[in-house]
Amino acid sequence: MAGVLPYMTAAVDRRRLRRNFSTSAGNYDRHARVQKQVVSLLLDLLSSRCPQQGSFLDIGCGTGTLACALSRKRPQLRPVLCDIAHGMTVQARKYLPAALAVDAAAEALPFADSSVDLICSSSVYQWIPHLAGAFAENARVLKDGGLFAFALFGKDTLRELKAAYRQAAEKLGADAGHLHDLPAQNLVRQALAQAGFQQLELQRQELVEYHGDVAELLHGLKGIGAGNANPEAPRGLASRRLLRDMMDIYRQCYGREGRVPATYEVLFGLAVRPPRQR
Repeated sequence: MAGVLPYMTAAVDRRRLRRNFSTSAGNYDRHARVQKQVVSLLLDLLSSRCPQQGSFLDIGCGTGTLACALSRKRPQLRPVLCDIAHGMTVQARKYLPAALAVDAAAEALPFADSSVDLICSSSVYQWIPHLAGAFAENARVLKDGGLFAFALFGKDTLRELKAAYRQAAEKLGADAGHLHDLPAQNLVRQALAQAGFQQLELQRQELVEYHGDVAELLHGLKGIGAGNANPEAPRGLASRRLLRDMMDIYRQCYGREGRVPATYEVLFGLAVRPPRQR
């Protein structure tokens, strides 16, 4: 379980992040209960504004849950799949064999300016340190009036795990500085504005998932590839002792009736690419 702490870090090892998610592609759907719920809620938010035809780009497509569901709702939309992890892209294309699929990072999209009608993304942008730059890439490839629909995990996600980890680190005199907050709602709003988007909606919702114990929670996080991608995260004996203490604190502080909660803060957004100045 060492290293399984899914918070955006100051120094993300992109190769480790890519490897984590690529390796987990085959088992992702067994563990991604919250992520699937987020997809369903995002589709509900998108439904009344979704274009009937054209093309849509799913950034961080994962195993294709969002793209498949959207294709069923809007069969005239042409799907384009994109993920940083090759294993995920391959898995998604199994379900959408007619889709164009590429391996690419959200910050450097290999698509022409004004080339897609809709961009959607679920559970991805919490891994991006510089949101405004990534959002600007979306604004670049969207056609005038194109829609950007997204869901990302916000700063209060897994707050129980984070608090227990910090308490355990303090107890052992260890450094927990490699754990940083996920994006706050005001940061997301600012990033959209800086990228030139017209914001339509930005909603916050909390989802709570329950587990038999902390080890089960960590196993599930590892199963979806959400491991710590910081090269400075502790390793070896120090890490195992810290995680053992963290699990004890977590259970004592938050456990109820043989279960432990894991809270996810989800930010849902809709934004439009305004017409370009000619």
